[in-house]
Amino acid sequence: MFFLGQKQLRVALISEHGDPAIEIGKEEAGGQNVYVRQVGEALARQGWQVDMFTRQSDANQPTIVQHSRQCRTIRLAAGPKAFIPRDELFAHMPEFVQSFQRFQAENEVQYTLAHTHYWMSGWVGMELRKLQSLKLLHTYHSLGAVKYQSIATIPMIAKTRLATEKACLESAERIIATSPQERDHMRSLVSSHGNIDVIPCGTDIRRFGSVCRAQARQQLGIPQDQKVVLYVGRFDRRKGIETAVRAVSQSTLRDQNLKLIVGGGSRPGQSDGIERERIEDIVAELGLQETTTFPGRLGNENLHLYYAAADVCLVPSHYEPFGLVAIEAMASNTPVIASDVGGLQYTVIPEVTGLLAPPKDDLAFAAGLDRILANPSWRDQLGRAGRKRVEEKFSWDGVASQLGDLYTKVMKEQPAKKRSVVSA
Repeated sequence: MFFLGQKQLRVALISEHGDPAIEIGKEEAGGQNVYVRQVGEALARQGWQVDMFTRQSDANQPTIVQHSRQCRTIRLAAGPKAFIPRDELFAHMPEFVQSFQRFQAENEVQYTLAHTHYWMSGWVGMELRKLQSLKLLHTYHSLGAVKYQSIATIPMIAKTRLATEKACLESAERIIATSPQERDHMRSLVSSHGNIDVIPCGTDIRRFGSVCRAQARQQLGIPQDQKVVLYVGRFDRRKGIETAVRAVSQSTLRDQNLKLIVGGGSRPGQSDGIERERIEDIVAELGLQETTTFPGRLGNENLHLYYAAADVCLVPSHYEPFGLVAIEAMASNTPVIASDVGGLQYTVIPEVTGLLAPPKDDLAFAAGLDRILANPSWRDQLGRAGRKRVEEKFSWDGVASQLGDLYTKVMKEQPAKKRSVVSA
């Protein structure tokens, strides 16, 4: 139970598909997983009891993973214990609600504060409010109204998603936008009603930036004189990996010891495996086989090394509400060239911490590469400025402190009322 000033503060973080305990880089595992896990652990360090609820997607997964004394991941039954693409998950959300209630009953606890992540978790939170007294905060991580503007085929779930996002914005105690740009999109594309606070994402400033470029290259076996361009992320068309590849192909420095590293995992036969095959075909078509390497999934042991080893990190996403990769690279003293969209317009300061380019514009990204790679002193200046910006704005402890203050404020407000929501 939650008692301000008396007993431990308790919050349920609900992330139906973004499993906080899963290895980053697996299918559907990316920035949302990192955000929930890091926020949860940071909140726990600040005195909160944090229970992070997600869906069990593998029968061999433990149902509870204890990350620290006050932070754990709890995997609930919701459909078959197997991977299910996000666009096919909504039918299993009623079972997720039932499993959540069953967990409360079996453990004699009732959560009065929930922070939900992604639209389906928002639906879960709104359903729970029909059944119990619950203060609800929500982070979208991705807006359907923005996503559907950039894809050719609109999924069948789109109408339900858009209606749910609107209902959540208008009924939750708070919506947490991760950038001013995301907040503006909510207002212009979702609803003019509802309460929005801007609290950015964060990164581990102790891990990223812990080694210099020369040390990282030595550990990874990368020649010190090589010009290294890095992409990190899922294999997903919306991440714009094709733009990164074509930009390297069109760089005037292509034949001057240039290396492109495309870091990220993939599963053969799944959507990310299909996208990796497509990218590999483009690499072959452009004659970049000797220039491009695919090291696979990057994790706790080596991700910080790759960021530090790079001369520049490309974030060519078609859209990002925030963009964790950008601040991870900046924390590592590595300048960023990112798409001029969404939250990347907030995290990256053009000509100060990196450059912005129009999404899908190979030539603009190539021109940015040429500018930074041809001027090592400017590259280092951009890198230092990026590190300073992350230290000042984007540490996980700072983000968690802002969230904790907001949670406490919301809990002191008048009791939440049960409200109607979109039906399953």
